[in-house]
Amino acid sequence: MAELHPFDRAMTFEPADGALRGRTLPEWANMVGPFGGITAAAVLRAIETHPDRRGEPLALTVNYLAPIVDGEFRIAARAVRTNRSNQHWQVELSQDGEPKTTATAVFAAQRDTWSDSELMMPEASAPESLPAPDAPAMVVWIGNYDLRFVEGAIPGPDDGPNPSSTTTLWVRDRRGRALDHAALAAQCDIFYPRTFLRLGAFGPAGTISFTVYFHADSAELAAVGDDYVLGSTRANRFTGGYFDQSAELWSRSGTLLATTHQLVYYKA
Repeated sequence: MAELHPFDRAMTFEPADGALRGRTLPEWANMVGPFGGITAAAVLRAIETHPDRRGEPLALTVNYLAPIVDGEFRIAARAVRTNRSNQHWQVELSQDGEPKTTATAVFAAQRDTWSDSELMMPEASAPESLPAPDAPAMVVWIGNYDLRFVEGAIPGPDDGPNPSSTTTLWVRDRRGRALDHAALAAQCDIFYPRTFLRLGAFGPAGTISFTVYFHADSAELAAVGDDYVLGSTRANRFTGGYFDQSAELWSRSGTLLATTHQLVYYKA
């Protein structure tokens, strides 16, 4: 029997008194607690596997209340309301009875309607033509991904401040796992804090609130398979110890898969 992929092991839960019990994995460790993207994916998967779930994910907002420590956690998901076309969820991830993460989500049965995309995919060299960078040694979870930076790479010790906060990169699972909504949610959090690029140095920073809008359905994600996805992000304003950053993720063929927005705390 083949060994389960680390992403799928992180999405493996057991029933626990009307909720689900999961466990953090060392492969997804960040500087403090697990990678925020894997937490968002776990929350989404808890809804996807719930017997009351209807449709596919449209939106997910995750609020990180406190660091998740290594070990077991509990996820409780509840369908707050199911309408004719959409369904609204509330989720709480806790450890030892203490809430660590809360989330809301919208699922829906999508209809065949008029469609268009106004946002244009950035121009980028093919990922195969770009070098793979060295990952920071203290960030374990990055090792799960194959990253190819088009612009705005992780700054080195001699790079100095940058006038732009924009990073554009190709990303795919390093072990060839095909894309689905949970994996897409995780990849929406692939970008390092924008303060690192603007200031040219690492510093304390952490996501507080993270939202993903899913534009692709399961068939469009299946068409991507395990290929690279192009992501581009930039900050909007840095002030009072917080900044927000927006991002978009595209398939190689130019399909807009998701847009995302997050609020980040920083010290500088």
